[in-house]
Amino acid sequence: MPHVAILKNEPLMKLIAGNSNRPLADAIAQNLDCPLTKASIKRFSDMEVFAEILENVRGEDVFVMQSTCYPANDNLMELLITIDALRRGSARRITAVIPYFGYARQDRKTGGRTPISAKLVANLITAAGVDRVLTMELHAGQIQGFFDIPVDNLIVSPVFLPHIEKNFDKQKLCMVSPDVGGVVRARAFAKKLDCGLAIIDKRREQAGVSEVMHVIGEVEGKVCIMVDDIVDSGGTLCNAAAALMEHGATDVYSYVVHGVLSGGAVAKIADSRIKKLYITDSIPATEAVQNSPNIEQLTVAPLMAEAIRRISGEQSISQLFV
Repeated sequence: MPHVAILKNEPLMKLIAGNSNRPLADAIAQNLDCPLTKASIKRFSDMEVFAEILENVRGEDVFVMQSTCYPANDNLMELLITIDALRRGSARRITAVIPYFGYARQDRKTGGRTPISAKLVANLITAAGVDRVLTMELHAGQIQGFFDIPVDNLIVSPVFLPHIEKNFDKQKLCMVSPDVGGVVRARAFAKKLDCGLAIIDKRREQAGVSEVMHVIGEVEGKVCIMVDDIVDSGGTLCNAAAALMEHGATDVYSYVVHGVLSGGAVAKIADSRIKKLYITDSIPATEAVQNSPNIEQLTVAPLMAEAIRRISGEQSISQLFV
């Protein structure tokens, strides 16, 4: 019988990074003290995606890190094809780590003959062969129910709250939800910080007329901090900041998890009443974001790394948010 060498001190998990957000993947790997598994994810001449795992993954606990941000469809296909390669390579368990879950805003029918694309994407990821999903601050919590596999939806408060406590006087703060849909998040922050809460009620009086902002709550003389999950065009945040200043706020800051910042959003925010916008690195910063005077990225790498460590060790994730 041939002698079989027993390899010692092998990592307890395998980390694989797609091309969507390599800086974040590198930071997560560094936090876990686990090198990224060698893989080749490239394009053929007609832009077909090809993935090849260059190390043995048989029987391994594998985490595939890929945000489905711009270009969303390319990054989604990379994720699906990499999962398929791992499944055919006999990985024991595959976890899709998706810091930013694209298509999350299409979580319901908005009219006749419209899709629920978030459900379709959930089906695609499940069909590809993933065993569980780790994501962060889904736009709509019910998307977790679109999957028939376990989904861990991290909240960003362990990143944002310490930063707010360090940089602001809680006695002068007021947490603000820029729309009715974000009230639960803003209320949770206000409770943790023991400060006031305000809500922006936006209404469009008639077609073609800009939205009128009504501020619900006392903001006069307060430093207002708006919290939200996604900033795309930046219009809602900029209009809300202007309304808060008109109602007597001394300064307006914003903490938003996913900085999509499409089109001219960066310039719009630079010209707005927002003193500083803090976003996470769930989506890689564009050159415009990096050069912006009032946008700053906070990393979620330690939070994502700890969640991955706990999943691999079969430990509780909910304890991260106590």
